[in-house]
Amino acid sequence: MVPTSLSKKLRVGVIYGGRSGEHEVSIASAASICGNLDPARYETVPIHIAKDGRWSLPPSPPKALSAAEVIKQGDSQALLAVEPTKALAGSRIDVVFPIVHGPYGEDGTVQGLLELAGVPYVGAGVLGSAVGMDKAVMKSLFIERGLPIVPHVTLYRHEWERDAKSASERATGLGFPLFVKPANLGSSVGITKVKRIDGLAPAIDLAFEFDRKLVIEAGVPNAREIECAVLGNDDPEASLPGEVIVTHPDGFYSYNAKYVDPDGASWRIPADLPPDTAQRVQALSVEAFRSLELSGMARVDFFLDRGTGGLYLNEVNTLPGFTTISMYPKMWEASGVPIGVLIDKLIALAIERHAEKQRLRTSVT
Repeated sequence: MVPTSLSKKLRVGVIYGGRSGEHEVSIASAASICGNLDPARYETVPIHIAKDGRWSLPPSPPKALSAAEVIKQGDSQALLAVEPTKALAGSRIDVVFPIVHGPYGEDGTVQGLLELAGVPYVGAGVLGSAVGMDKAVMKSLFIERGLPIVPHVTLYRHEWERDAKSASERATGLGFPLFVKPANLGSSVGITKVKRIDGLAPAIDLAFEFDRKLVIEAGVPNAREIECAVLGNDDPEASLPGEVIVTHPDGFYSYNAKYVDPDGASWRIPADLPPDTAQRVQALSVEAFRSLELSGMARVDFFLDRGTGGLYLNEVNTLPGFTTISMYPKMWEASGVPIGVLIDKLIALAIERHAEKQRLRTSVT
């Protein structure tokens, strides 16, 4: 489904940046994707969304930098501002790769715009993107599906401001350590590992700087962080699982451990797991993918209790990173699918899903 001749190049719009705290990570992901699009098959059309929401058409794709380098240098591209509809319709675009992590991009907002424009795009649709972004709704769907998750509570800003004592009691009922997370954000932005009661209120205040809704989760003692990549539409497949080994002082796979500290974490791909555990990770990953009605791709994260062997589904990321350190492409590479082929497959899946949608009637007459 992907053209191979120079006369049939696909014009691929790569949307990146965005209005969230993951802006810099998105730039690094876009640089990697653009750098791995086969120029014999594709013509790249970079589409940038600034932190203030302005859309623009840069003269060239973003440079292939690590997320840490982008964070350090900032976003200083020379840009020509355009309206979103003009960015999509001003020149023919055959398929879009929206790699806008976090709110206002990964949460169904950009996907809705692309649906209205009638353009095929990589990744989950509006529904899957929205529920995949909201950790609280996601967990409700996991529970409905019977998938194993850790105990948690959901907390809204108005509840915290109205009765902090009651909210604290709900959270501390989970025990320590616990994790406080913005419900609608990724890349570990705004997340705090809380070990004692005196750290709870500052962690909640920090998370509320990024979202009006939080998820507070019980920690898994001495947990291993296991991840798995899923690829497909109606018949999704799971990669070999990988493991994140955290050495950063935060004690978990925090934003600093991921993108700031070059020695904050390492990876083992494939993860050193008994065959039955690895197979369970893969099976649960596909079930999680289906439970949110996803398509295209997702990275599924787990906690594995070293003591009991208990496996807990943490969350699903519907637009996983494609940076130089990102697990999603690394796990597929270890599974025999190099990044260039992976991008080919994702584009083909986007076109396949779009063609399937075109079979639907839009009129009763």
